[in-house]
Amino acid sequence: MGGIADLADNFDQIALVVDWLDACRKRDLTTLLDLYADDAALECRCGEAKVSKGRAELESYWRPRLDALAPTAFGLEEITPTSEGVVLDYLSHEGEPVRIAFTFSRDARILRTACAPAGQALHQEVTGVTDQAG
Repeated sequence: MGGIADLADNFDQIALVVDWLDACRKRDLTTLLDLYADDAALECRCGEAKVSKGRAELESYWRPRLDALAPTAFGLEEITPTSEGVVLDYLSHEGEPVRIAFTFSRDARILRTACAPAGQALHQEVTGVTDQAG
């Protein structure tokens, strides 16, 4: 028995993703950034491919997106646990369908996200699920 040291490894990953969605819906940038590990990376393929690393780059990525939300922004479509973390299908800040894959750190924070339009398959090694759209 590992005791308290193992508790972080057994956190509810889906709950953390729901917290992420809630922070986005509330436009709460500080809470959103606090969900990420200090060395987190975000890869976005919605439009021009972009990789953001660390809190300052994540803030630069998220601030304009949270400032201009569509009425349907951050609506939950589907959430799926995978061997690597969680895959979330949701509506972007523009109200467009997006699939995002989350991986987590041992201390229950978001380590990496990779997103793309819902019709565009993410790397299977990142998501752990196949794109069911065909």
